[in-house]
Amino acid sequence: MTNTNAAVGKPLLGCIADDFTGATDLANMLVRGGMRTVQTIGVPDAGARIEADALVVALKSRTIDAADAVAQSLAALEWLRAQGCRQFFFKYCSTFDSTDQGNIGPVADALLDALSPTEGGAPFTLACPAFPENGRTIYRGHLFVGDVLLNESGMEHHPLTPMTDANLVRVLQRQTRSKVGLVRYDAVAQGVQAVRASIDALRADGVRMAIADAVSDADLYTLGQACADLPLITGGSGVALGLPANFSRAGWLADAAADAGALPRVDGASAVLAGSASKATNAQVAAWRETRPAYRIDPLAAARGEPVVEQALNFAREHMQAAQPQPVLIYATASPDEVKATQLELGVAQAGEMVERTLASIARGLRDLGVRKFVVAGGETSGAVVQALGVDMLRIGKQIDPGVPATATLGAEPLALALKSGNFGAADFFAKALRMLDGDAK
Repeated sequence: MTNTNAAVGKPLLGCIADDFTGATDLANMLVRGGMRTVQTIGVPDAGARIEADALVVALKSRTIDAADAVAQSLAALEWLRAQGCRQFFFKYCSTFDSTDQGNIGPVADALLDALSPTEGGAPFTLACPAFPENGRTIYRGHLFVGDVLLNESGMEHHPLTPMTDANLVRVLQRQTRSKVGLVRYDAVAQGVQAVRASIDALRADGVRMAIADAVSDADLYTLGQACADLPLITGGSGVALGLPANFSRAGWLADAAADAGALPRVDGASAVLAGSASKATNAQVAAWRETRPAYRIDPLAAARGEPVVEQALNFAREHMQAAQPQPVLIYATASPDEVKATQLELGVAQAGEMVERTLASIARGLRDLGVRKFVVAGGETSGAVVQALGVDMLRIGKQIDPGVPATATLGAEPLALALKSGNFGAADFFAKALRMLDGDAK
């Protein structure tokens, strides 16, 4: 990167995320590096101008048709370029959620094509979903979740994107027209120059995308520095660890703000909504139910036209108006067998949409009851809830658990939100998140 005064004061990094919680995960990493970060919900109007060091456009494109995902991602790229961003990041899940049809490969191809005139030499990008802090590591191109391969981690049962192959070079090659290679761990372990030499060799061999091994945060910092001059980087939020320092070294982020994660205080009641069926969210629901009020919604009852939303809101109202008011959890989280049974009756896509619509309606009702602080579990659920609440921009705050920050809306009606990927967070995450949204950093 070459220093230029023209860059000072403009957004530096423009990010495109394929779901809402992935966007906040990435934004959290950038705030930790001292970058003031704003997340938009969808692509803003062309005339919008936002004061921030990093901008993250949150799409809901992970499981839609690949052509639609490409179109939305290119629209986001066009807006970010108009904001003056100097580098771009395509964020997807740390478990590489996708199918053989996409959407990671097709979107990365399209972004590379759009940015290639700005590159010196052949278009190239890295693909690195590693996030060691949350147990996602890549070795010899194979993705591990904790101590097991991706296809043995429970992700093989994902209702929309079952991951049955841990070899990410193979997975990505099946969904892209680009040649896929690997930046091996032995190169990463030798440092930045060795990674750059590996990239040069891959490019000379016609490779446009390369999976990058990473088993520690130190590896992610190495990869981030090695990619300082790439117009496009793709991956999970972990590889963004090293990006803020690149901008600092170039003199564009001279005063990495100590208060980059400062948020305004939001008053009002609190509630938790959970739609994810992941192992982590199931454990979080179980932990909450041991001591706090919870209400489970039944997607099949909602599909039959039963008043599920009204029943859930009555439950919430009862506890909010009690002599000792308590926040409630309203959830559709279920075991894999229960999810399969619902999908068998409603269809896979219809079952997910029913859960999202129902929780979105409940979120609107909770806001009418005075709830202003929401903890939401699940990427698709989070997307549905923020859209239902009319949220279009979020200022990103401090981290609650790895990958999950507190956030606050920008606009007339202040809301505090914690939007959590289904797989993230400790068992006590819901209670911890509410404390953080209440202003208690402990």
